[in-house]
Amino acid sequence: MAVLRRKARRDQGGGAVQDVLDDPLDAAQERRVRAVLALGGVPQADLLDGVQQVRLRLLERAASGREAPRDVSAWAAVVASNLAMDWHRAKKRQERLGERLASLHQPVHPSGEETSLLSLAVAQGLDELPDAQRQVLVLRFFADLPVRGIAEELGIPEGTVKSRLHTAVRALRARLHEDEVV
Repeated sequence: MAVLRRKARRDQGGGAVQDVLDDPLDAAQERRVRAVLALGGVPQADLLDGVQQVRLRLLERAASGREAPRDVSAWAAVVASNLAMDWHRAKKRQERLGERLASLHQPVHPSGEETSLLSLAVAQGLDELPDAQRQVLVLRFFADLPVRGIAEELGIPEGTVKSRLHTAVRALRARLHEDEVV
């Protein structure tokens, strides 16, 4: 399957033919990328930028002549997960800088949309996990990648993925019990 397909389109006026690239992500892949970004803690306002970053990286990969990923959907989910981790790192840097400047950090309050106590607690629990644990947890349970697929995409042993998953689930479970959500 080719990642990019070209369409020939006739120009309205002069009859010239233009090459137009198809979207490298189909609708299902885009939904998966959005879900991975959102579950990785990226705010709703930044999700579209994150999806565009995944598209851009896929197009750059194709333009550089590198082989297309075997599973574009899994590759896109891992890229989205990495972008979410980058977002968290940038957020932490900004918070530290703010503390150094002695400015108050205003917590972000959810908009008027109703959120369930469980989903809010899970989101807070995910935010508290170390980046590596959050990444494998989101890829396994929210992007639905198998342990072997996660290991291959991240370039780490399957045992490391399993260990991180176990530790992350245990920490999230403890957090939910601590908050008396479950």
